[in-house]
Amino acid sequence: MRAFITVLGKDTVGILSKVSTACAEENISISEVTQSVLQDIFVMIMLVDMESSQKTISEMQKKFDVLGEATGLKIHIMHEDIFNSMHRI
Repeated sequence: MRAFITVLGKDTVGILSKVSTACAEENISISEVTQSVLQDIFVMIMLVDMESSQKTISEMQKKFDVLGEATGLKIHIMHEDIFNSMHRI
């Protein structure tokens, strides 16, 4: 199963590292990443493959909530189908 992870917050050193480490700890493979810094706001979208992970999207959201609290970031994960449906016109 593939999912999208979105990250938004004040730009600081190591954001990509922290999110990718959280994925690696749960055997989640990162397929693609796009990121930008808009003035001092960091924005990132990751496409990940969760086939080898034992975690559900709900369990990963809880993990990302904890990471987001600790880093001042908003981190969300959603199934690829939901993400694609939300962005169809």
